[in-house]
Amino acid sequence: MAGKRALIVDDSKSARAFLAKILERHELRVDSAESAEQAIDYLADHRPDVIFMDHLMPGMDGFQAVQAIKNNPRTAMIPIMMYTSQEGELYLGQARALGAVGVLPKQIKPADVSKVLYQLHLAADRRSTEQTSFKPYIGDADATIEEIALPAPVAHPLTDVALREQLAELRRALMSGLDSQSERVAADVRSMFLEGLPARRPHGAVPWLATLLSLIVAISAAVLWRQEAQRTRLLSTELAELRDMQRRENAAPGARSMTAPAAAASKPATAAASAPSEPIVGPVPYGEDVFAGARLDLIRTLLRRLEAQNFRGVVDIASYPGRFCLVGNPAEGYSVAPDETPVSRCDLIGNPYDESQTGTRQPLALANLIGDFRHATHNAADVRLSTGDSAAVVNTYPAATLSATAGEWNRAAAANNRIEIRVQHGRP
Repeated sequence: MAGKRALIVDDSKSARAFLAKILERHELRVDSAESAEQAIDYLADHRPDVIFMDHLMPGMDGFQAVQAIKNNPRTAMIPIMMYTSQEGELYLGQARALGAVGVLPKQIKPADVSKVLYQLHLAADRRSTEQTSFKPYIGDADATIEEIALPAPVAHPLTDVALREQLAELRRALMSGLDSQSERVAADVRSMFLEGLPARRPHGAVPWLATLLSLIVAISAAVLWRQEAQRTRLLSTELAELRDMQRRENAAPGARSMTAPAAAASKPATAAASAPSEPIVGPVPYGEDVFAGARLDLIRTLLRRLEAQNFRGVVDIASYPGRFCLVGNPAEGYSVAPDETPVSRCDLIGNPYDESQTGTRQPLALANLIGDFRHATHNAADVRLSTGDSAAVVNTYPAATLSATAGEWNRAAAANNRIEIRVQHGRP
């Protein structure tokens, strides 16, 4: 990618230096501007391949700079990626309305920059299709709602016949290797003993030496056989896991993501097309962001599959807080009580972390994901977020008796602390 150039517009010297190092790893030449005004002067004589624009700067801010660059026919086609400490879908919509290709969080990660460069074809894409968030996924438009809730089935190269053939080939290779190693060890031991024997030796010593040599060869062969047998078992286990993975991927309703109820497997396709799907449940460990980690990956996989099938309707995502037995105080914070703590000794029964996450506040990654989904479906599909009632539990809390412990209580709370995703066809 020699010859490609990037422009960083940021009033922070340290931020410019940090982002420049990331871009230089992808063999991009980097120019910097301390203000939006300086960037516009730079663009009068230069044309970079991409611009990374900070939002809040003295004088002209990032929004105004993007608008000025896009209004100039000479610079309108330069892709602009904004980054900001603000979150939410409103900011994302404003940035895209002005012509920015996307928004990154202010605490930029190298992986985020790599994705942008892959999308703009400014860096070689060494990732798999599953990792590429900007590449559209082609799926089966006729699949039922149970299949939509799944990640798209992958045509696995290891069929049952191929698995058996590969396992047999591995065994043949291992046995061949074992035989050759045994022969080599026997030859080495025989040579060692023959070299150490005197030129003339009593005839009666030959049987004893032959027996000793045979014993050493047998022990060496046994050790090698044990090692190779362990490797064979490990390889057999891995192949069995691959076979199970293939079967789960091909069993449409039986391999639902996370903990989707199996009852959806018996629901007719016509009923699924007119009513909300059975919920896909994603557990949220105490203290983790609701829409991060495994939950965000689950939502991303589902929306890609729906987009590929020209989905029209609404995806409802509700977060349900679990009520945990906690110890601590508001000033220093709370933590999950030790298992042996009586429930009556808990300082708080609730979920203060979840309470701080409620409302319309969305992580930037989720806002980008929802914005991409609406844009790809031409607003024919929508995603709605809500907070569920903590009384709607999937695991009943134990009775608050003197014998009840925090361990019993928090196991129920962990099951109830979750998100539920329902897919409903129809107009959003």
